[in-house]
Amino acid sequence: MDFGLDARTALVTGGGGRIGSEDCRVLAEEGAEVIALDISLDAAERVSEDINSGDYAGTANAIQCDLTDREDVASTVEALEAETGGIDILVNNAGMVDARDRVEEYDDDIWDRDMSVNITGAYNITRQVYPHMKERGWGRIVSMSSMAGWYGGFGQLSYAATKAALIGFGKSLALEGAQHGVTSNVIAPSIVVGQLADLPVDQLEQVDEHFARIAKATPMRELGREADVANMVAYLCSTQASYVTGQVVGVTGGIDLFTF
Repeated sequence: MDFGLDARTALVTGGGGRIGSEDCRVLAEEGAEVIALDISLDAAERVSEDINSGDYAGTANAIQCDLTDREDVASTVEALEAETGGIDILVNNAGMVDARDRVEEYDDDIWDRDMSVNITGAYNITRQVYPHMKERGWGRIVSMSSMAGWYGGFGQLSYAATKAALIGFGKSLALEGAQHGVTSNVIAPSIVVGQLADLPVDQLEQVDEHFARIAKATPMRELGREADVANMVAYLCSTQASYVTGQVVGVTGGIDLFTF
């Protein structure tokens, strides 16, 4: 299926990370001109070099930007709009997920960091990109939430709170963009673990007992892969998804289903 992304410009925040880099690759496979944006220029450049040296329909560029710095975000988007002719797709993927503590022991600095990156960072860049999409009458915004945003996450207070906030953020954007050709959707993945997803549960237990417990609780009895998420990103950015907006799409293997 042709997703109609040829000549579209796609900006992926956190484009140097595991899921973000796969988003970049799949969008490039569909013909998009991809911009991997990351606070680590080295990480973003590795992704863009991989795409540009491979057999992809689209190309990629790397750019460094601190999403928590509004002046940096504004100047970065202004330059990209001028250089590319306009950002058509924004994937709000950047986020921190390393916090593990109970509320009474939570580090205030970690809370503030996660708020500034995961939700305020998404706001900062969307605020700069959206008006241009609205003016041109076409745009796709995909924000990356998590199952933790739906159901909470033990020891993940700041992560779960920001991922829940992204659901409201994405739905509100959908309302604003609905009459201007701009869709906004949210993806809520379960855990994705790359090649570890290829292991049967008994072998996964020997690698990581936590992962194995999640796999056992998943009706499909396996964990997710980055490509599972990236393929949904590409669809939601496509011309075929023009009537899909304001949705939270789980990529979960069914772990959110009631089972007994």
